Amino acid sequence: MQIHLVDGTFELFRAYYGAPSYKDPQGQERAAVRSLLRSLLLLLKDPDVSHVACAFDTVIESFRNQLFSGYKTGEGIDPLLYAQFPIAEKGVQALGIPVWGMRKFEADDALATGAHKFAASRNVTRVFLCSPDKDLAQCVSGVRVVCWDRMRHKFLDEKGVQKKFGVSPVSIPDYLGLTGDTADGIPGIPGWGAKSASTLLACYTHLENIPPDPEQWKAKVRGAGRLAESLNKERKEASLYKKLATLRTDVPLRETLADLKWEGPHTSSWKAFCEELGDPNLHRAGFSAS
Repeated sequence: MQIHLVDGTFELFRAYYGAPSYKDPQGQERAAVRSLLRSLLLLLKDPDVSHVACAFDTVIESFRNQLFSGYKTGEGIDPLLYAQFPIAEKGVQALGIPVWGMRKFEADDALATGAHKFAASRNVTRVFLCSPDKDLAQCVSGVRVVCWDRMRHKFLDEKGVQKKFGVSPVSIPDYLGLTGDTADGIPGIPGWGAKSASTLLACYTHLENIPPDPEQWKAKVRGAGRLAESLNKERKEASLYKKLATLRTDVPLRETLADLKWEGPHTSSWKAFCEELGDPNLHRAGFSAS
């Protein structure tokens, strides 16, 4: 069987900025929720999709904000989008998909934990991490755990990670620690870019293994002396940034493999939800997908 783990936060953001406005009977903006659910129904119509879960950042802040004050927060998120997060979780649950709503951890941590947990089952042939988020590339394993950008119809297996980033999945946190990740508020180390980071990590795997003396570097990069000086000055910060970029695989997910099997919408709650949303077509689509 195949497991599809969906990044609900990304899907909701994408829907909010891509779908035309839609208001429920109470006049509340619900276009992102409606579009998200339609997207999930499209996924569920695929005969190869049988086991699904969806992760959300119920609270944008996480334990990482306690480690670094510059880490991303909910500041700047459009209130009309933020208000749809709890509604989206309610709708996905009514659709019959387990929801991993994160408070202490992040949605990506839940996805990483789910991939780690369910890929270990001999009954699972492949785990799809349904998100284009580069953080999740660290979870990729051969062709067994892959990232799937549903919008662009692109898959990223281990060879794909190597080709795209120039490093193996195990080095992705180090790569992000050096280059930074603006989406997450990780600044990275001054002077280090994708080329220099991938070249050195291809040799040393982890940033801690990069020698302080650039004369000892096995790989040649432009501006080696400047890069070494910058890294040596901020080794402590680099380790922190790497820690911030490292996804957790110990999120307490209670669902078993059997719990992820989609059996169709929860009849009464799905009907009630679609009535609240004012979309009878969505209600019918939920049952036709099953």
